[in-house]
Amino acid sequence: MPLSKLLFKPGVNRDQTNYASEGGWFETQWVRFRSGFPEKMGGWEPKNFTAYNGAARSLFSWSTTDSSVLLGVGTDTKMYVAAGTAIYDITPIRATFTSPATNNCISTTSGSTTVVFTIAGYGGITGDFVTISGVTGNPGGIPNAQINAEKQITSIDGTTFSITVTTAATSTSSSQGGTGITAAFQISVGFSTSTAGYGWGTGVWNRGTWGSSSTVPVFFPARLIFQDKFNNDLIFNIQGSNIYYWEYTSTFNARAVFLSAVSGAVAVPQEVGKILFAPSGHLLAFSCTNYDASAAGPNYLGTFDPLLIRWANVDADIGPDPLNWQPTLTNTAGYLRLSIGSRIVTALRTKQEILVWTDVSLSSLQFLGTSEVFGLQEVSSATTIFGANTVIGANNKIYWMGNDKFYIYSGRVDTLPCTLTRYVFTNLNRQQQGLFFAGQNAEFNEIIWFYCTAASSEIDRYVIYNYAENIWYFGDLERTAWIDTGVIDFPVAAKDGYVYLHEYGINDGQPNNAAPLPITSYIQSADIDIEDGDKYMLIRRIIPDVNFNNSETINPVTGAPIVPEVLMTVGVRNFPGAASSTTNAEGQTTAADVITSTATIDQYTNQVFIRARGRQMNFKISSSDVGTQWQLGMPRVDARPDGLRS
Repeated sequence: MPLSKLLFKPGVNRDQTNYASEGGWFETQWVRFRSGFPEKMGGWEPKNFTAYNGAARSLFSWSTTDSSVLLGVGTDTKMYVAAGTAIYDITPIRATFTSPATNNCISTTSGSTTVVFTIAGYGGITGDFVTISGVTGNPGGIPNAQINAEKQITSIDGTTFSITVTTAATSTSSSQGGTGITAAFQISVGFSTSTAGYGWGTGVWNRGTWGSSSTVPVFFPARLIFQDKFNNDLIFNIQGSNIYYWEYTSTFNARAVFLSAVSGAVAVPQEVGKILFAPSGHLLAFSCTNYDASAAGPNYLGTFDPLLIRWANVDADIGPDPLNWQPTLTNTAGYLRLSIGSRIVTALRTKQEILVWTDVSLSSLQFLGTSEVFGLQEVSSATTIFGANTVIGANNKIYWMGNDKFYIYSGRVDTLPCTLTRYVFTNLNRQQQGLFFAGQNAEFNEIIWFYCTAASSEIDRYVIYNYAENIWYFGDLERTAWIDTGVIDFPVAAKDGYVYLHEYGINDGQPNNAAPLPITSYIQSADIDIEDGDKYMLIRRIIPDVNFNNSETINPVTGAPIVPEVLMTVGVRNFPGAASSTTNAEGQTTAADVITSTATIDQYTNQVFIRARGRQMNFKISSSDVGTQWQLGMPRVDARPDGLRS
C-alpha cells in the first residue's frame, strides 16, 4: 500500500468526541499553528533580578521623554515600577506616625523574635507593610538595624501591632526605642484571590445563636489595579478604592501619592472601579463616588454609584488636567450615568470610542466636542463579560470572554465561534473570575485568555484564538498578568515574583541566572481509521517531516553539543472507549525517538520502523529537552489493512 500523508486540520476541536474529530487535533500543550502547521511556542526569560512581593495582576509599559522604558507592576500587596533589570517599590504611604505618638512604643519578650509596637490609631491590618526608622537603644537586646527597616505586620490587637525580626530578644522590656521613632504605613494589602467568608458578623443580627457564623458567604474580591500614563508619570487605581499618582524621577526615589492629595486637586472621585485616559485627553473614572457640590472640603464626595462615569477637565490651553474633576461652566469636567445593568464591569479605549461593559450590556462612550463633552450610545443589552480584564482589542476588533461564550465586536456584537467552548466553560472556577484576563501576542495573531480551571484558585490554563487563521488551541501555563510587545520588545508576563519576556529563546528561563529548564510541548491528533474502522490497520513505518530550525546547538546547562529531538508516538486502540495503546502486537513500544542524523539541526531522520495494529490510531509529537525547537510538516505513514479480526 502506498504511503499516506498525515495532514490534519489546523486548530483544536474539543466540542465533539475524539472519534468525531477525525482529521483534526485533540490535545495540545505549548503549541501554536503557523500557516496551518503546529510548532512549539517560544520560551521566556526573567526580566527582574529582585522578586516583587505578592501576585501581580497588572502590567503597564510606557516610555519617558528621556528614553527610559518603564513597566508598572501592580500586585495584591504593592505597586512597583521596573526599569531594566531593577524593580522599585512605589507603594503609597497611607499614614505616618511620629513623636510623641511613637515615643518608646516598643515591647519585647525574652527569647522571642516578635517585636510589639503600641501606636494608637495606626489603622493597619495583618499583612500590611510599615517602614520603621529612628529606633535607638537596641530594644530588648535586638539590634536597631533589624527593626529600622520595612516590615510586614504579623498580627494586630487594638492599639498594638507586631513584626518579626531575626534575632531573639535577650530581655523582656517595654517602653523602649526612644523618642525619635517614625512609623510609615503603606496602603493596606488586598486579597490575592477572591475569598468567601462565613465569619462572625457577616450575617443579619439575631439570625442565630450568639457567635454563630453567616449562612450566606461574603465575598472579598481579589485586588485588581488599572494603570495609565500621564506624560512621563503614572496614574493608577485600585479597583473599588482610590486613584494614585506617581511622578517619574530618574532616581526612582519617590512613592506614589493619593491623587486627591496632589496640590490643586479638586473633587477627585473615590471608590473607583477603573480609570483610563480617553483619546481626547480626559481622565475617566468608571463606577465611582459621585460629585456633591454641597459636600464640605475639596473633594466634594458624594455616594458611590456603580453605574456612574466621571471625567476630569481638559484645559483649552494646557491640555489634560487630571486633578480637576469639578464640573463648571468654564471647563469640560463632567459625568454620565448608564441606565442598563447593576454595575460597570470594565471599559476599553479604542481608536474611535470608549466601550463600557455592565454586567448585562455594552455601551459606546463617544467624545462629542460640544458642551456635553461625551455621549452614550447603547450597543447591546444582551451581552455579558466574565471579568474586568477579559477584554482585548486586536486587528481593529474587540474580543472578550462572556459568562458562557466568547464575543467579538466589529461595530456590532456577535458570538465568536469557538471549537473549545464546552471544554473551557465547563471546567473553570467562577469564584475566581476576577483573576481571568485577556492578552495579545500580535506577532502570531493570537488572542490569549488565561483562566483558572475548576480545581484551581490561581491561573493555570490558557486558551488561544488565532484571528488570522480562525482557529483555537489551548494548554496549561501559570501566569497572573500579560501585556503584548510595545515599548518593550517582547510580550511580558508575570508569575511568582518575576516578570518574564516571552518569545525570548526556547527554554524556561529561571531567575538569578539559574540553569534554564525544558519546556514540555506536544500535540496529539484525534483518532483516524481505515474504511470507517471496519478493518484493522497495521502501521509499519513513519517517514517524519520535522523542522528543527532555531534549536540550540549547545546545551545551556551542560555545555555539551545538542542533537535536537522530538518523540513521535503512535497510539492504537480498537474502540473509541478503549484506552490508547502504545505497544505493538509483540508487546514492544511504538514510541520512537526522531533525531537528526548529524549534530546540525537541518537534517532529519529518514524513517522510523514500528509495528502497531488496531482499528484506530492517533499521532503525537512532543519534546521535553532544553534547546529544542520544532515545527511539524506532513509526515507520511505506511499503514495498510490487516484483516477484520484482532
